[in-house]
Amino acid sequence: MQVAKWGNSLAVRLPKALVERLGLKPGDELEVVASEDRLIAVEKRERAAAALSRMAARHWPEARFSREDANER
Repeated sequence: MQVAKWGNSLAVRLPKALVERLGLKPGDELEVVASEDRLIAVEKRERAAAALSRMAARHWPEARFSREDANER
């Protein structure tokens, strides 16, 4: 992969095989951490799933939200 300039940041394009292996789609969040010997580790963040699991463990009621209902107001 090649590192490219993107605004004030640097960016890389992820290979299709990695995208498919991680099940990535636009809007997903990744955590990239430095590893040893100039390697990096990439993990898909499951923030929403983790939050819902914590809520279920506390027996919170399931949230029901409709964008259509919210936009009607």
